[in-house]
Amino acid sequence: MSILKLLGLLALGASVFGLSYQYNKRFLDWLRFQSLGTRDFIVERLGLMFIEIPPQRILLGLFILSFGLGTIVFLVSLPHLFPGIPFALIVTVAGWKSPKPIVNFLYQRRVKKFTLQMVDALSLMSNGLKSGLSVVQSLGLVTQEMPNPIHQEFNLVLSENKLGVSLEEAFLNLSKRVQCDDVEMFVTSVNILKETGGNLAETFDTIVTTIRDRIKVENKIAAMTAQGLTQGYFVLAVPPMLGIIFYQTDPDFMRPLVTTPLGWVIVFVVIALELIGVFVMRKVVQIEV
Repeated sequence: MSILKLLGLLALGASVFGLSYQYNKRFLDWLRFQSLGTRDFIVERLGLMFIEIPPQRILLGLFILSFGLGTIVFLVSLPHLFPGIPFALIVTVAGWKSPKPIVNFLYQRRVKKFTLQMVDALSLMSNGLKSGLSVVQSLGLVTQEMPNPIHQEFNLVLSENKLGVSLEEAFLNLSKRVQCDDVEMFVTSVNILKETGGNLAETFDTIVTTIRDRIKVENKIAAMTAQGLTQGYFVLAVPPMLGIIFYQTDPDFMRPLVTTPLGWVIVFVVIALELIGVFVMRKVVQIEV
């Protein structure tokens, strides 16, 4: 039996080597395309958050998180190829795919914080304009009184204006860095009123009222969907909790679930269904305002 296993492993290794040798160029081209796209996205998002990291370091981190952790999981699980190989593949894919949504989540959280700060910032600018200050002076007042991230963004607008960039173009650059409907409304209003003339102070007060109303609606929706989300998370927690309880009360009955190939298949299916349930549940309660 051991000789047959050895021959089977040799045949498997030879076939994998042959396929790798035949399709290595396509695989390397695909891997390069995927890695550069993910790397550029992360570099861009981090740059928008004023975090400068060399692209080479980000690419190295991606390979360590994916192939590095996957290799470690595979080596730890030896000599059991199953579930070692499936777990290693899952860890590799998760390590490769997770940095992009994590960085995007941090960026969206920063945008949301910036939007919340716009209420106080625009009120401050409106009061400054009413007292006789210019738009640039009002922006300077905001950078003196407000913390990050609005301090960083408005300070960059002022720095670009001092270097010769027009205020309209500096505001357009702001809307590209902070991708949000409220910022787009603010930038469009300022640029139009600077060309056509108008009362910027009243416009800022109107924008503040609009942002506050939208925030109230979002908080109301979050409160109404909180109960459903909590119930959904409790339902999703039932299978693993029952598995732990059954394993503690009757280990011999539950041991085949984690020691046999069929048991690991069932575990993988349960995990996949749990992840699908989380995705569907979050999509159902996600309401755009």
